[in-house]
Amino acid sequence: MMTLDLKDYYLGTILGNLEYIRIPVSILSQHIIDHYNLEPLIHNGFVYAAVSKGMYGLPQAGKLANDQLIARLAPHGYHPVPHTHGLWRDSRSDLTFTLVVDDFAVKYTDDRDVHRLLQTLRDTGYRLSKDWSGSRYVGLNLDWDYNNRTVDLSMPGYIERALTRFQHPTPTAPEDSPHPWQQPTYGAKTQYAEAPDNTPYLDAKNINLLQQILGVLLYYARAIDCTMLPALGSIAACQAQPTMKTMETLTQLLNYCASHPSGVVRYRASDMVLWIDSDASYLSVSEARSRAAGYYFLSSDPTKLPDPTSPPINGAITVYCQIMKHVVSSAAEAELGALFLNAQNACPLRVALEEMGHPQPATPIQTDNSTAAGIVNDKVKQKRSKAMDMRFYWIRDRVCQGQFHVYWKAGAGNKADYFTKHHATSHHRTMRPMYLQDNSSTSYYEAISPHQDVALSVPDSAIRGEGVLILPVATATPISDAPKAIPDILESRTSRPSLPSQSGDIMLINS
Repeated sequence: MMTLDLKDYYLGTILGNLEYIRIPVSILSQHIIDHYNLEPLIHNGFVYAAVSKGMYGLPQAGKLANDQLIARLAPHGYHPVPHTHGLWRDSRSDLTFTLVVDDFAVKYTDDRDVHRLLQTLRDTGYRLSKDWSGSRYVGLNLDWDYNNRTVDLSMPGYIERALTRFQHPTPTAPEDSPHPWQQPTYGAKTQYAEAPDNTPYLDAKNINLLQQILGVLLYYARAIDCTMLPALGSIAACQAQPTMKTMETLTQLLNYCASHPSGVVRYRASDMVLWIDSDASYLSVSEARSRAAGYYFLSSDPTKLPDPTSPPINGAITVYCQIMKHVVSSAAEAELGALFLNAQNACPLRVALEEMGHPQPATPIQTDNSTAAGIVNDKVKQKRSKAMDMRFYWIRDRVCQGQFHVYWKAGAGNKADYFTKHHATSHHRTMRPMYLQDNSSTSYYEAISPHQDVALSVPDSAIRGEGVLILPVATATPISDAPKAIPDILESRTSRPSLPSQSGDIMLINS
């Protein structure tokens, strides 16, 4: 695989209708005003301009650029596939590529096919840069090992830069649990719900900070470190009315990130057949709600396995982890709902794999609930479960159509179980290596370490942490002087020095 990037992809496409913008004079330096003779154009403190061609910031710029690319490449045999957005095929070879904004990831078997694509792009007016190693794509590091047929995905530096942005101090001891755990009362017949949270509500500024942190961490959790997903889901469920306790929970998650900053997902070559482990936890969330989870991975063709229910485990291509919207009435209904949700999510994945050239048999879905498996496979008669009808009939019909094969297997080996509930710290220590490999076990931030030997061992800072906006080093609070908890950070943020004004940059507009 190789990657390439189109330069100025969004710029220069003809707009169907003119757009108009106004630029505050206050953000323009006098040098810019004089250089472009803007003084006669200033009206009530603004410069007004008409926009006739594509530019960054216009909502239609992406679609116009994509439409232009389709029109330019179609005569040369390159076409997007019918259903999977961003996936393209070459009608004259086995070359395929994905397009995300202006980044290409090209899969090929013959170098000549790639050179023809590169020449076509140049001939149709695009400037580009290429990377034959295929080691960088949409912010991900890809470490290919063609001899052992593996590829490792990582985002080195992302967590370190995120922690710097939010001025989170290094924890005094490693944190191996991303979320607090309510220990059950062993031997008791009744397990009581957690006591209501009576701590003070956060103000608007603190709520905004909490939402920023959740957004930054969710991107990394979906891409690399899936072990954060249950904690992020629980915290996000409280963000409408978060309290000080919510912020304390978030602090524990940030400590977990600082203790495990360098997760790696490893994928192994396979038959590219989709497998799913499905699970649900009944009444494990506040307000009598349940959580559904699914572990999606690519593995061997089940018809070629000695045991068609024991595929070789692979890295997750995605993990579904959501609090179910409806209150269910039994564990079986929760498990059936999880099967329904996971099968729905699998449909576009099946289509994408087939359009990539990997035909899919009935997708195997593992569940550890025999009642749900019996209902889906029409082996259990449905009686007093009217509320389950929609989910019951949808998934059962898809099984009858041959799209899915739902089977029961004991829950000990179900990879989705980890994501349905919060666990003891010892369980997190045991399970994390099952999903991720860690490049580093340190609990400090290598990217901002004051120790020269550590700083020299990390990659270029321009590569590490792509996608995270942080303050310049001069305005960030040093780690040694940082406050001890997130609520304290909020007080110090008001006195943070302001960023220098960005003078000398201007957006040129074709009018």
